[in-house]
Amino acid sequence: MPRVEYEPKLDFKDVLLRPKRSTLESRADVDLVQTDAVTILPKLLLRLIFRNSKKKYVGIPVIASNMDTVGTFEIAEVLSKKKLFTFIHKRYSVEQRMEFVSRTDSNQDTLSQIGISSGVSDFDFAKLKEICELIPELQYICLDVANGYTEMFVDFIRRVREFPRHTIFAENVVTGEMIEELILSGVDVVKVGLGPGSVCTTRKKIGVGYPQLSAVL
Repeated sequence: MPRVEYEPKLDFKDVLLRPKRSTLESRADVDLVQTDAVTILPKLLLRLIFRNSKKKYVGIPVIASNMDTVGTFEIAEVLSKKKLFTFIHKRYSVEQRMEFVSRTDSNQDTLSQIGISSGVSDFDFAKLKEICELIPELQYICLDVANGYTEMFVDFIRRVREFPRHTIFAENVVTGEMIEELILSGVDVVKVGLGPGSVCTTRKKIGVGYPQLSAVL
């Protein structure tokens, strides 16, 4: 039976960061990989081992979206220099991907900071499998659907988990029980959010979602 939730939920637009004094003169002065004089380690680098793939990750956990105007080869090359991650959009052909890999083969830092994006159709699975076989240097897979609350999505994740050496990201869900199901089905990282983008119409068209800040918290 449907249940109405009355507890307040917050979006990012509902809150602000209280300003504090700073020695920075401009936003351009910000350096995400500023080193610590004592440890000589970048302060914001995340080090972890993924739950299902057992792969190690070192980087700054900021990811460029797999949108076709954002998740591009050009952006990936620039962001990887700052240890930032990019999921390449799924509209590139296999040939274009292979050409990019051959061009960046001497720069393993770039290849270690990018991932493959895929939909969940049989065609998508065949293309994903071909890419994984032809380009073994790529370690990350992003499975992308607008609404991750379907049995088909979970079943597709289990199929992709057949690639044991790859780390799997999945999107989009907003509740703890669904995050748990995706992880138990083989996902390593879950993207939280349903329709929070400024031009996204998911919430308007299908009437589901969750205020983004509360979803993340």
